[in-house]
Amino acid sequence: MANNDQPELSQRHHMTIPWKDFIRNEDVPAKNASLQERTSIVGRIGISLLSCGTGAWRVRDAMNTVARSLNLTCSADIGLIALHYTCFSHERSYTQVLSLPNTGVNTDKLNSLEKFVSDFDERYADLTIRQLHVAIDKVQARPKQYTPLISGLAAALACSGFIFLLGGGLPEMLCSFLGAGCGNYVRARMGKRSLTTIAGIAVSVAVACLVYMASFKLIEMGFHVLSEHEAGYIGAMLFVIPGFPFITSMLDISKLDMRSGLERLAYAIMITLIATLVGWLVATLFHFKPGNFLPLGLSPLALMLLRLPASFCGVYGFSIMFNSSQKMAITAGFMGAIANTLRLELVDLTAMPPAAAAFCGALVAGLLASLINRYNGYPRISLTVPSIVIMVPGLYIYRAIYNIGSNQIGTGALWLTKATLIIMFLPLGLFVARALMDKEWRHFD
Repeated sequence: MANNDQPELSQRHHMTIPWKDFIRNEDVPAKNASLQERTSIVGRIGISLLSCGTGAWRVRDAMNTVARSLNLTCSADIGLIALHYTCFSHERSYTQVLSLPNTGVNTDKLNSLEKFVSDFDERYADLTIRQLHVAIDKVQARPKQYTPLISGLAAALACSGFIFLLGGGLPEMLCSFLGAGCGNYVRARMGKRSLTTIAGIAVSVAVACLVYMASFKLIEMGFHVLSEHEAGYIGAMLFVIPGFPFITSMLDISKLDMRSGLERLAYAIMITLIATLVGWLVATLFHFKPGNFLPLGLSPLALMLLRLPASFCGVYGFSIMFNSSQKMAITAGFMGAIANTLRLELVDLTAMPPAAAAFCGALVAGLLASLINRYNGYPRISLTVPSIVIMVPGLYIYRAIYNIGSNQIGTGALWLTKATLIIMFLPLGLFVARALMDKEWRHFD
């Protein structure tokens, strides 16, 4: 019986692949199975990893690891939601093209799949093809760890910390907490119903902005706060920042995986444009402007000490939104607290430009992630992206779109240039850290 929230099987645009139909012999170990059977295992591992949001380099590396264990040679062309690959064995080859209906981020499943791949040669290579598919089924069947309500609270925590780091005070933090929480809750509910990504982003951002503005008006009437605090409405929509595709796109391009990198970059730009344009339209209706935040009146020491927990909350919240386990989210939170506070202090206490400070912060995050990866095996990308997503200049991007929409092209171009520089230096910092700590990453062969 079909789920009412899902299209009928005959109406689905992306058809489910019957992986177990590839099985020909139930008793033969996987290493001795047919080329078609072994190739199906390699492809299923690859498309499963791709569905978690990781980059092409990691997907290809995992497919190669499994292929070697199954006595195959694999060549893959990987995109954002599709991969085209061929496996070779004894003068024969078998090619498949696989695709996903949508993209997303699931760091818990990514961690499980990477452990599966790292243990494949020792624990799984001697199993039968059916047993391997059953093992992969168990990983793919892992439910999301958090309900839409928890995801909403995570976004609320992240964005309230985010807005403090941008210079907002208690009124902005409270209204951002409410707006982002409601917005991400709506997005999570729409995602469970498989509604299109563009609709989910547009509706959730509109809800977040409207809730911020409604709560701000109530606070303004009840507590007579200054109208300048309205500038914090930008914080309510920062939960949609496409940190994973932004970062993985640049990392893929740096490894010359151009197809994957450019597709991810186009996807990230699309999400950013939709979010900022919707935010601009809502702000125009309510005559809200992205002005400067009022001074907090804190000493440099007090500001630094408060930035540490605010950065932790921001990174921890984003990690929960990416479906990280509690331990992984807390680990990323501590990493982000160190890296992001360092970045902000470099901007405040030195003459270092924000883009250069972003490079230093990302470099520190990348080095810490490599050290932690050696200790507990967490995927680096699951730690680094939440750690630096709060460094993505969402405020700059929004101000650029707002000014361009208001025909202030010069001002908008200035903000856009500042944002682009920072966005380019963030993955560069991760690239340098990875090159220093991972000899496989340093080479192209």
